[in-house]
Amino acid sequence: MAVIIYTKAGCPYCKSAKESFKNQGVEFAEINVSENPDKIGELVKLAGIRKVPVIVDNGRVTVGFNGGG
Repeated sequence: MAVIIYTKAGCPYCKSAKESFKNQGVEFAEINVSENPDKIGELVKLAGIRKVPVIVDNGRVTVGFNGGG
């Protein structure tokens, strides 16, 4: 799977990102750091910041989601 989305519970931007990918037919894996706090270090290492969503698409890291795709 090429796309990974780091999310947390209650994040409206995370929800929008997931809905956008679903609407586009893009398969993704979700890592919810609220449910998997052991992944927070991984998130910070990738993004350099503790903020979600973080989208990893074929190695390219994007922090945040503004819509579209």
